Amino acid sequence: MIRRLWTEYILPVFRRPNRYQVAALCWRIEDDVLQMLLLTSRQTRRWVLPKGWPMAGFGALDTAREEAWEEGGVRLEQEGLHLGRYSYSKRMRGVPVRTDVDVFAVRVISVSDSFPEAAERERRWVTPSEAAEMVDEHDLAALLRDAARLIAPSHDH
Repeated sequence: MIRRLWTEYILPVFRRPNRYQVAALCWRIEDDVLQMLLLTSRQTRRWVLPKGWPMAGFGALDTAREEAWEEGGVRLEQEGLHLGRYSYSKRMRGVPVRTDVDVFAVRVISVSDSFPEAAERERRWVTPSEAAEMVDEHDLAALLRDAARLIAPSHDH
């Protein structure tokens, strides 16, 4: 009984491949300063990038752009720059699941105060160094710091 429980239910959780999401690093230049958008997550209220699961019929960048609208109320340019990948532990039904996230830097073309998750999240524009200090994931913080020289090298970081 215990052996069956271990081999059929517990062990597969640890062998499960990582989940995969895509995120938008939404950026703009305001008063000649590079700013990035961070949002609070709905449940833990941690500072995060808008992100989500791949969507049928959408490429990774298009999914990231859609998540940016739904979660943060921003419309983004069509083109984006793949910055890299980070991993974090997402809780799913109370179980931590390793999740890989591809991050795309995309310039903001408009911001709205009326969007699908407006009542559920806080939105904040910050510099890359502030963003790196606010997020919990070490690898994401490193991506945010490095992003400044890649997306807007001539502006203040």
